[in-house]
Formats: sequence, structure tokens, C-alpha cells
Amino acid sequence: MEFHHAVARIAVWNLAQFTPSNDERFLNQVKGLAILDAEVVVLVEVKPLAYIDRLSEGLSHLGLAYHTAILPQPFHDMNIGILHKPGVQVDNLALLDGSEYVETDATGVARKKGRQAMTADIRIAEFSAHLIGVHLKSGRGATQQRLRDAQCKAIGAYIAAYKTAPGQSDDTVLLMGDFNMIPGQDVSNFHHLGGEDIMDFLSSWDLQDRFSHILPGGPANLLDGYAISRVPIKRRAYIRGSLRLFPLHWTMDMGRARFRDEVSDHLPFIASFRIYGL
Repeated sequence: MEFHHAVARIAVWNLAQFTPSNDERFLNQVKGLAILDAEVVVLVEVKPLAYIDRLSEGLSHLGLAYHTAILPQPFHDMNIGILHKPGVQVDNLALLDGSEYVETDATGVARKKGRQAMTADIRIAEFSAHLIGVHLKSGRGATQQRLRDAQCKAIGAYIAAYKTAPGQSDDTVLLMGDFNMIPGQDVSNFHHLGGEDIMDFLSSWDLQDRFSHILPGGPANLLDGYAISRVPIKRRAYIRGSLRLFPLHWTMDMGRARFRDEVSDHLPFIASFRIYGL
């Protein structure tokens, strides 16, 4: 399939499915995805697994065709999935073993827990990338940060190994999802996730005065993340400055509180990439 635009948009959105979806919430999320109209959308907190197919069907009723790609998480009921338009290739879908965390219960038994990162190869016209979707351990305490550190070390080591493999040093790696990390606070998390300074955390720099996570009753923070590997200028497909926090609450004529209750407590990121002349 030949795309009629010089750029493609890749988005990420946490659907907040810890709160079970009702019909109104579902229809609002379909409306939000239609407004985004991205070629690829990485979805976090997909529950149940079939919910992503329901979203695809809902979008089809609006005249938008989307395929789905998803794998069930082994240690958690919240999944990470991908919606993508026809013509976008999504291959080699996998879960990253070791990117979960280990927690010891009151009896001293260590158990694997949390969400594993999901990886996939995507291609849109001439643009290709290795995509990593994440949903890291939540919580602001030292214990939660240490558990995130373990996840970040595993993902960072994976990125470093991927980029140093023969013939892949110039390949684009896209890392996005619910980081559950706040820029300037969770310094060790970002350090380990950065893959030996391979990743450029666009959301931390370009959107540092914005918020993506809406807290009940007031303030918000930038918990979600969007990063891209450093590549030579001649291979750079990302259109600098294009990453934005999409104000779906404003676009859908809702205040933050209503959006949190009726759509999601997270706002999506979206960025543009050149797909020809690479």
C-alpha cells in the first residue's frame, strides 16, 4: 500500500483499564482514537485482551480501518497492544523476558510480577523501526523505584544489545508507553532505561512543562514517555519538534476531571516521522 502523505504519525495512549470500561467510556475512547487518526497507536492497559479488537471494530463504524497486534502478558492482566492502519507492517511481535520485576511476598517467596515490555518491528513505506512498548511499575516510593530500576536495567540492556548488533547501529528504536517515571525525580530509572545514553527522551525535554497523567482532584504529572534512539542525521526520520501531548480533553470539550472519569486518566503522545526519502 502506498501512503499519500510524506509523514506518518505514531502515538501512544494508556487507556486506564484498571477501571472497567462501560459503553460510554468505550465510545469516548473510540472517538479519541479517531481524532488522533495515527498510523500506529501503541495502547497500554488493554483489558481484557479482546478489548483491542472491540476498539478496531468501533473505529470501523467511523470509516477508519485498523488492524490489531497484541500478546497476553504472563504475569499481569493488563496488556500492551498495537492498532495500525492497513499498509503498516507489524512483524516479530514478542514480550521481553526479564523486563518484569521480582517481588518477595510475606512468606519469603519470590514471584515474577508486572508487565513485560512488548517489542515489534514496524515498517511504513520506507521508514522502519524497532518498537518497544512499556508499562513499568507504578508508585512513588523507594521500593517501587527499585523495582522499576530492575525493569529499566533489563530494557536498557536489551536496547544496547540491539543497537550494537552487526548492521543495526543506525536502526531506529522507538520506546514509548507508561513509564510511571517523572522527569527530574526518577533519575536512576531514566539512567538505566537510556541504554547507555543510546536513547533520547523526547518527552522529558520537549514536554517538560506539560502533563500526561491526570490525578484525582487536582495536579497532574508527566508519567508517560516517548523516546527515540540516537541515529545519524541522514537517517533521522523523526520530525524534530513534532512530538506533542495531544489535548484530547480539550478537543473533546471536556474538563480534566470529566475526561478522567469518562475517557482515561492519561493523555496520548503523538509524533510525526518521514516515511519517504530515507
